[in-house]
Amino acid sequence: MPEENFLRMIQLAEEFFETKNDPDQLAVDESIIERLLEIHQATVGEERNDQGPIAWMIVIPTTYAVMQKFLSGEINEKELLDNTPVHAEYNAIYLCSALVLPEFRRKGLAKKLACRSIKAIQQDHPITMLYYWGFSDEGKQLAETIAEEMGLRLLNKTAGVKPAATII
Repeated sequence: MPEENFLRMIQLAEEFFETKNDPDQLAVDESIIERLLEIHQATVGEERNDQGPIAWMIVIPTTYAVMQKFLSGEINEKELLDNTPVHAEYNAIYLCSALVLPEFRRKGLAKKLACRSIKAIQQDHPITMLYYWGFSDEGKQLAETIAEEMGLRLLNKTAGVKPAATII
């Protein structure tokens, strides 16, 4: 029998991102997870309790070229993943998605998962930038907090460059 929290997380993802109604978004399934893990083992993060997952985070390390194509609108989110080469040198990380069950929000779980993933990826790649496609004010705030914590520049698909507080 599936874990209760797992089903709630799936429902939350479908309600918030509405990937079924937006063909440009990445609809995460087993094949997508497999591809992400092929790119880097730290692309998928999860926090659990005894009822199952309470927070999920996906980050995608990419090249500057892929980042620029995405930010300019030349490629969509699905194509971002498709255009990210495996076994390449990555310079940027796309903050793809963060989901936290409502009763566990505002405890820093998404930030913790993202920073853990970014640090692990930085062990293997010279990451200098983060970027995201904001769906909510909370997502924008999370991205800004992560960039500040990690000391990385932050780019937003809709708003342009936003330097982290530690970057001069």
